[in-house]
Amino acid sequence: MLQESFLRVYEKLKSEFCRQVFALVRERRGSLSAMEAFSLEVIRQLGRPTVSQFAAFLNISQSNATYKVANLIHKGYLEKENSGADRREYYLVLTPKYYGYVGTLERDMCEAVRRVEERHSPSEVSELSALLDEIVDNIGSAPAAPGDGVQNQA
Repeated sequence: MLQESFLRVYEKLKSEFCRQVFALVRERRGSLSAMEAFSLEVIRQLGRPTVSQFAAFLNISQSNATYKVANLIHKGYLEKENSGADRREYYLVLTPKYYGYVGTLERDMCEAVRRVEERHSPSEVSELSALLDEIVDNIGSAPAAPGDGVQNQA
């Protein structure tokens, strides 16, 4: 029962994310491709990664990552911030232009959480939060089983 419920939540979040990504993708000059939108989401999830960290996470070459980053900077969705210590290294920072596009999904998620908090006691909400934290902590911690279709591709 828990697994089915969690998978339903996961599928709903994934669907909403895809809907939002494709809302970003427009057929006009300067618009994002689907790959660029996903790249921005990866950068967001990594925090303020360096180009090397971004490349390593996606298992792509440094030059491929540099090319993607340059395009996102040119389109105004990303900036490079000097690391300070090593002037050759830069952190990737999302711009207000990016956050303007993704705000809708976050507002929808916050509203859903607010409704749950209104309908349940603080102890129930706290228990749900602890369970979700435990699930998140366990995602990606187990090695992939042979034959489950997960492959790294550049």
